[in-house]
Parts: sequence; C-alpha cells; structure tokens
Amino acid sequence: MARRITVQEARARADAATFGYSGSDAFEPLDGILGQARAVEALAFGLDIAAEGFHVFVVGAPGTGRTTAVQSFLERLAKDRPTPPDVCYVHNFRDPSAPKALLLPAGRGRDLKAHMLEIVETIQRELPRAFEHESYQAARQSVVNRIEAERRKLIQAMTQEAEAQGFFVEMIPQGVFLIPMRDGQPLKDEAFARLPEAEQRAIIERRDAVEAHVGQAMRELRMLERRAQEALRELDRTHAERVLDLWMAPMFEAFADFPDVLMYVREAREDMLDQLPLFLGGSAKGAGHKAPQAAGGVRDDPLRRYAVNVLIDRSGEQGAPVVVERHPTFPNLIGRIEREAVFGALVTDFTLLRAGSLLRANGGYLILPVPELLRAPFAWDGLKRALRAMRVVIEDMGEHYGALTAKALRPEPIPLDLKVVLIGDPLHYYLLYHNDPDVRELFKVKAEFATTMPRTPESERQYASFFRTLAEKERLRHLDASAMAKLVEHGARLADDQTKLATRFAEIADVVREADHYARREGADYIGAAHIRRALEARHARASLIKERILELYTRDVLQVDVVGQAVGQVNGLAVVMQGELAFGLPKRITATVSAGREGIIDIEREARLGGRIHTKGVLILGGYLRAQYAREAPFPLAAHLVFEQSYEGVDGDSASSAELYALLSALADVPLRQDLAVTGAVNQKGEVQAVGGVNEKIEGFFDVCRQKGLTGTQGVLIPAANARNLMLREDVVEAIAEGRFHVYLVSTIDEGIELLTGLSPGARGEDGGFPPDSVHGRVAEKLRAFQAQLRGTGVPPAVRAPEGASEAEGPRPPHPEPRP
Repeated sequence: MARRITVQEARARADAATFGYSGSDAFEPLDGILGQARAVEALAFGLDIAAEGFHVFVVGAPGTGRTTAVQSFLERLAKDRPTPPDVCYVHNFRDPSAPKALLLPAGRGRDLKAHMLEIVETIQRELPRAFEHESYQAARQSVVNRIEAERRKLIQAMTQEAEAQGFFVEMIPQGVFLIPMRDGQPLKDEAFARLPEAEQRAIIERRDAVEAHVGQAMRELRMLERRAQEALRELDRTHAERVLDLWMAPMFEAFADFPDVLMYVREAREDMLDQLPLFLGGSAKGAGHKAPQAAGGVRDDPLRRYAVNVLIDRSGEQGAPVVVERHPTFPNLIGRIEREAVFGALVTDFTLLRAGSLLRANGGYLILPVPELLRAPFAWDGLKRALRAMRVVIEDMGEHYGALTAKALRPEPIPLDLKVVLIGDPLHYYLLYHNDPDVRELFKVKAEFATTMPRTPESERQYASFFRTLAEKERLRHLDASAMAKLVEHGARLADDQTKLATRFAEIADVVREADHYARREGADYIGAAHIRRALEARHARASLIKERILELYTRDVLQVDVVGQAVGQVNGLAVVMQGELAFGLPKRITATVSAGREGIIDIEREARLGGRIHTKGVLILGGYLRAQYAREAPFPLAAHLVFEQSYEGVDGDSASSAELYALLSALADVPLRQDLAVTGAVNQKGEVQAVGGVNEKIEGFFDVCRQKGLTGTQGVLIPAANARNLMLREDVVEAIAEGRFHVYLVSTIDEGIELLTGLSPGARGEDGGFPPDSVHGRVAEKLRAFQAQLRGTGVPPAVRAPEGASEAEGPRPPHPEPRP
C-alpha cells in the first residue's frame, strides 16, 4: 500500500551537536584527502612503487577537488624526499651543436655559474695586463730578434749566391724576381734581346740554377715564419697558462668532488688557451692569432662562450618538487630552444635552452590536466616518448616533424626520475585506455575519485576540518555549528542521498565563500546558518530566470497542467530540465487514448522522432506488462496512443513509464485519475515501480506549480519507494509537508499507485482466474474483451507491424539519434 512520508523523511537534518556546538576553528585542519580512501590507497601505491610504467591516472568528476587534493597529498610526501639536483647546460667545445648537461647538487649550479663568470671577467681583465708586462715583452722581443736574425742570414746567403751568378734579387709582395746584371747594372729587356743567342742561353741556364737555390731559400723562409708563429704562440700559451692556473685553481678546489665539472673546466681552460684573441683583442695580432670578428654569440663573446646555463636551480628548495602544469603545451612540457636575431638571421646556442615542466618536476611529481594535454599539439606524444625512454630531450617541435630547415641544437638528454599524475574525467580515461595502448603501459595505476562518501558523524566532522582548512587558507571567517550543519545537508542534497555526502568540494567551497561575503557585510564574527541559506538562495536565484519564465507559463495556462480535479487517460508526469548549473523539475501532462485495433501501443514521441532509445524501451515495457497482466482476457486487441503534451524537445529516459502506464490503464478502465497528484518512476514488466533520478527536483517542480496555482492540501507526488533515501527536499517544501499542505507518497507497485490515483481497488485475480468486475483491472479486462469482440465482428485483419525504427506511413527510416542526457 502506498505510504505518505513523514516530515523527518523529507530531509535528513544534520545535528549541530555533532560538532559539539563549536565553530570550525575548534577542529583540526584537514589531513589527507577527504572521502577518497580508495583513491588515496591507489595514489600511495603508484607513487611508492619503483617499477617503470607505474604512473598514476586520477579519474574523477570535475569539482571533486582532484587537483587541489592531489597536489596537497603530493606536497606532504615530497617534504620527506631528497632534493633533486640542479640541471645545467654548458658549451660543447668539440661539437657546439650538442651542448653538454651537468647535474649538480641543489644550489651548486648557481655556484658553478658564478665561478665561471668571475673567472672569465678576471681573465678578461688580467690577461691583457700580463701580456703588457715587461717580462713578456722582453721574451717576445727575444723571440722576434732571434727569428729576424735567422731571416736576414737566409736572405743574405740567397742574395750572395744570386750575385755570384750575375743576378740581382728583388723581393716584392708577389714573390722574388731575379734580374740579370751586366757591368754592375740591371740588364733591361731590350738589352737582353740584343745579346747573342749563346749568351742569352747562358744567362737563362744560370738563372735556372739560381732559381733552384732561391726556391730552397724561400721554403726555408716560410718554415722560419711558421716556427716564428709557433714560438710566439707557445710563448703566449705558456704565459697565459700561468695566468689561468693562478685564477682557476680555486675552482678546481671548489668542485673537486664532481668529475664532470672538472672535465668541463679543463676543457674550458684548453679552449681559452686556443681562443686567446677573445681576451687579448687587437694585441693578439702579429702573434700568430686571428683577431675576433664583431659578430656576437658564443663564438665571439667569452662571457657567453664560457657561461653556465642553469636550467633548473634548486637552491633554497627543501624536498622533492611538485609541479602543476596547467598549460601543458609541447614547449612548456618538454622545453624549448629560443632564438635571437643577428644580422637578420635567427641563431641559437646553449644559453637559449629553456626547461619544461618535466625537468622542473624531475626528482619529484608532475601533475597534468588531461583535457589541456590532449588539446595541445604533439604534447601527448612528447610526454609518452619521454616516459618510455625515461629521459627528456629538449628539441624544436618543428625539427622533430620536419618543419624546420635551419640547423638546431641537439642538447644532451637528461635522465628522468619522476612520477607523472594525470587528472581527467572518466570519459578521458576510458577513451584513452581503449584507444591508446601506451596508456596501459605507462599509466598502470588508476586512482578513482568518488563523487560521494558515506554520511557518518565522523565524516560530518571531517567536513568541519575541511571548512577550517578552507577558512585559514583563504582568510575566510570560520563557521559556527549551525552553518556546518546546513552545509552537511547541502552535501547530502548534492549527493542525492540521505546516507551520503558529496565530495564536490569546489562547489561547497564556493558556497562558503559567498556566505563569508554576507557575514562580512553584516560584521558577524562567524558564518552562520542564515548566511549559508542566503548564499544558497542567491545562487539559485541567479540561475532561475528561465525557470521563473516557465512557471509563469503554467500560471497563465499556456502550459496546461491540472493540479485539481480528475480526468480519464490523463496524468501529471515529471521531467527534469538541465539549464547550466541549475537542474529543476517540471510537470508534463501525459495523455493516452485507446481503441480497438491491432497496432498495439504507439509512442507519439518516437513517431515524431522526439523520443530517445531509453524512453522507447520504457514504452515497449508497457506492452509487456499489459500482455502479462491481461493475456487471459484477449490477445491484446488494442490500439493505444501515448504522448507528452506540449513537449517540443527531445524526451528520453524511462522515469515516466509508470505515469504512462497509469494513463493507459485509466483510459482502458474509463476510470478518472487524480490531477492533484504527479507521478514519477520507472516500471518493469511485472508492475514493480523502480527508482529514478532527480527525484528532489521533480517533487519541487510540481510543488512550485501547485503553489503558483494555489495549494489545496491534497496535492502531492508519487515516487518509487526505492527513492526514499534520496529525499533532501528544499526547506519550503519540507515546511509545506510538515503543515499538511503537500504530500509525498512512496509506492512499490503499479497497483499501489492505481489505488491512490483512482480511489478504487486495483483488483486481484480470484479463484476463477478473473478480476473483480468493479476493480480497475477488472474494468481493463472487460474493455479488452469488448475490443476483441469488436474486431471479430468487423473482420479487421491483424495489422502488419513496420520494422523496428520505421513508421507504417513512412516506411523504413534511419535509426534513432543518441539519447540526450
């Protein structure tokens, strides 16, 4: 039998005594992730296991505080982990396109950079001074004098040999010329031509012999010049070594425990000795060195060539890093190689390397939002590539995909040692899991955030701890016990369950923030229940414009719904409308007409292509119920039409199937139904009423219409008995129930609903197998027998049913669209 609920059942009140009548400041701050024991266990496992591929995919609905909770959880773990090393890049003197990576303990990267800068600046200052010193100048002059003496000796010997053979040696920049002599004077070409042929041949033969000696002498001169340059370079190098060793000695001592650094410093020292013109400038000319050209960049700027690019500086950090990358593009994730314009060309070097979040989180934890990660081009593939190799290579995205023609750097890869935590909703997880095999290989741990948690006194007090943490973090007022009780009730309403609390903490926190605003305006010390109620009402009012406009249509009978009286084949169904952040219920008139025929039950919503698949299924179940209930009376000689009146949008779901069945039975039995009652609930073929969603919104929607048209004290809603635990009705509805102005009835079967809606007994089969004639079922059976007799008398043949998804009038038609949410 249908049962009317009590006021206590309409809303599960929270007791302020649970909080000891104390404010939120009396509770301990929240420690851990509230209401997510399963997710916390999965997180702890995934973060603790060292095997490859055990990164974590956090799955949960938006608004459950996934990112904030996971970040707080990771930050607590990170405090006890060692601080990872600094990451530096330095010039590769052997291959400038492949910068070298150096890993140093936290803070030492900055030290290395400062040491190298100090050394370069010192050498730029001290090296020219050393080369201007008297000792260097004297040594240099000694080398020059010695080489010059040897040069003069070679030239003198060459000249004497030529003169002995009758030739004058003329040395010009283009080379050496041998001019024949006659009587101590150069022989001109005209005079040479007038000489006898024999004398000319003799002069040419002597010239050839002298040229051989001159060639040998010139080779010795060139060798002498090379020896001179080498001697001067060796002098410069030896002199510079003493300066470099003096100023670089402290650096060798400071980094004696780091072999990679020592190797780099030695290579830098050798390169400085090879690149003395970078420090000496014009004074290097004539010493066998090429003076630098004014071009800029690593090649010509010692401050840049010997710089240390500290990509990751951990100085001042304690524990492992926790990085939340909210914009995970490929460069932000992997890193980037910047460029700068030099003489119209874009150039780069190791000082323009920039770290991505993978490097910033290395040694710790990286949190990535899945929607943004998938939207960023190449970011998802770049992340998987890095996690498979467990190393990160800073690269140009264009070069990797063949879109960059200029030569780019190939920095040395950095080993990775981190845990990546992806945060997404269930749709993202299952799409990736089924369509991308790498997800199963790389993210083997699923940590699923529940949208609800059990409602117990302990969990209600944990709510209070959350409120304290929120108030202290955002400098809000603390909540008193009555305010916390109201928020617990709101949490149960969000969960749609009296025995559960919602974990949609982002939404609950917004209510607290708004209530704090009202408390601040009033000058209150604590946020009270009145402030919470005002915040909730204001949030509802801001989103209720469309709802109010629709209610006006009911008041003016533009949308026709009766809330008094009785009608045959007509019942008030209930639907839920989703409008942004607001969900609200509306009554819908459902009507049924019946006649003799073979067509069965025709769903007009389906025929008009407004009905979804689930709604169609619900209507088909009605046929199963009727056949099971009345098969003995007649072989279903029925043509019935069902419709949602004034419904112009898609209809889906089976929550109206019980209302449709009541309307159909009313039309068959010719028994009127109460119009002051609305109905929701699904039904199965055995006539059992099943639970539905949105029960609170549906009840409140009918209550609002009844209040607009005038409450009579008899109006109410029939809901499935299985939905009793879902009731968390609005305060005004609860008040009306308490005063007897509105009612909610729990029904378990169609027969219970029939009795309440008609005031008649539904009827049960007696010993003779028939229904009592005055019962509702008896009247339905009699009508079906009458239809059968009518069909036999007219000889109407059985109707040929159209194929599933087709209309008799239209023939085959395309499948139904997907059900709407």
